[in-house]
Formats: sequence, C-alpha cells, structure tokens
Amino acid sequence: MIFAMADKRDQDWQAEHDFTVAPSKPDLKQPPKYRVIMMNDDYTPMDFVVEVLETLFDMGRERATRTMLQVHTEGQALCGIFTFEIAEAKVEQVNSYAQRHGHPLQCTMEQE
Repeated sequence: MIFAMADKRDQDWQAEHDFTVAPSKPDLKQPPKYRVIMMNDDYTPMDFVVEVLETLFDMGRERATRTMLQVHTEGQALCGIFTFEIAEAKVEQVNSYAQRHGHPLQCTMEQE
C-alpha cells in the first residue's frame, strides 16, 4: 500500500515537471584485433600452402595462390585479421595441420 502511494507520487511529480530520464549507454570498445601471418620455409610444398589457405582461411584458389606467392617471395604474408581467440585458434590449426602432414609451415599472430 505504501509503495503504491509512493509510485503514484513519483508519477505525478514526473508528469507535473515533464521529467524523464534516459538510460545511459555504456561506452563499448571494439576488442583488439590480431594479424595472422604465415611464415616462409624452404620445405613446405606450394600446393600444400594453397590447400591450407583455402581450407583454414576460406580463401578462393586465386587469392590463396597470390598469398602463397607472397609468402614465398617476401618471406611472410597476412592470412587474416581476427579477434584474439580466433587468431589463436587459426595459428594452432595451421601449425598442427602442417605438423600432422610432415611440413614445417608456421603461422604467427601479432596485435594490430
């Protein structure tokens, strides 16, 4: 009963004073992004590198081939930019997949 009267008084006061309170929005920041970089080595076949890029980074054949050639000629290439957890998973997937297939191919990650 007391609460009902208090609510009524609050409503009357707000109506009388034309007062409303907008809910505040918290400041949200984008999570940091990480670059996944494939490193060159002298042993992993180019076809295997293309396969990895197509399979694990969802690249089409042409883009995967261009990326593989960049790895081969420049020593490294960007495979993608992701949040920390996804970048970490991609690095682990590439490194373990290459190891299972007997290749020394490596990926690393760095914060943007």
